[in-house]
Amino acid sequence: MANQQASPQKTAAIISRPDRAEVAQIVPGLLRWLNEHGYKVVTDLETSRHAAGQEAIPRSEMGSRPLDLVIVLGGDGTLLSAARVTAAVDVPLLGVNLGSLGFLTEVPPQSLYTMLDAIAEGRAAIEHRSLMQCDLLRGDEVRGRYLVFNDAVVNKTALARLNTYDLYIDKVFVSSYRADGMIVAAPTGSTAYSFSAGGPVLMPTVGALVVTPVAPHSLTHRPLVVPDSAEIEILLRSEEEVAYLSLDGQPGLDLSDGDRVRCRRSEHQVDLFRTGSDFFQVLRSKLKWGERQA
Repeated sequence: MANQQASPQKTAAIISRPDRAEVAQIVPGLLRWLNEHGYKVVTDLETSRHAAGQEAIPRSEMGSRPLDLVIVLGGDGTLLSAARVTAAVDVPLLGVNLGSLGFLTEVPPQSLYTMLDAIAEGRAAIEHRSLMQCDLLRGDEVRGRYLVFNDAVVNKTALARLNTYDLYIDKVFVSSYRADGMIVAAPTGSTAYSFSAGGPVLMPTVGALVVTPVAPHSLTHRPLVVPDSAEIEILLRSEEEVAYLSLDGQPGLDLSDGDRVRCRRSEHQVDLFRTGSDFFQVLRSKLKWGERQA
């Protein structure tokens, strides 16, 4: 009888928020489960102190590894970080909510092993989320290229005057905005800063992007929804040359007068394991929308 070829070993990554006490409680049992189910494990450096004997690498290097599963222990910010660094390897993420809001990390710790068993048995639902690629241009030079899951925000500092932002869609001029800032949000990010600034809620699977002005000087300037096939460009015109580009809520990059931020849908996407809760149930739970009246 011919020898059967052994199946290749699977690799799982664990990424965590280091200041959560629950991480130390969860990781040992999680490592046992992964070992029993044939996974090699690699952790980020933040998790390594709870995972003695496991290979640990900087989070930024996760995208260079062939991964089959990424388990994120933390809040939505931790999952956003994990999504950006692993997007290029097309690996599904399981977000375990150790934070407060949990739009993305919807699995509570007590349901972790139920979800892992569903993943092992091929029963777990996966939802595909789009990413944006945002480029920072100064003149003809591309100063940076970034993958963005939630939003890109061009904003003034607390003490600066209103800036002027020229908006272009597919290189066609739309309008000039005098405002505190401008937000370009992916569907997933429509419930983040854009929502706080008065933008619409998009279902996360909608093929669209949202442009939301922050405190615009003109009352006629309203959020704009465009297809995700569009290229969005924001030109900064700042007399004081004081503005910042923030990506997924990370510390800002300095901008100068004449800089352009160009966003479009990325060729990469993020695959999230979901518990089966529908989007509107999540909104009712997280945003305290009203339940149906009897």
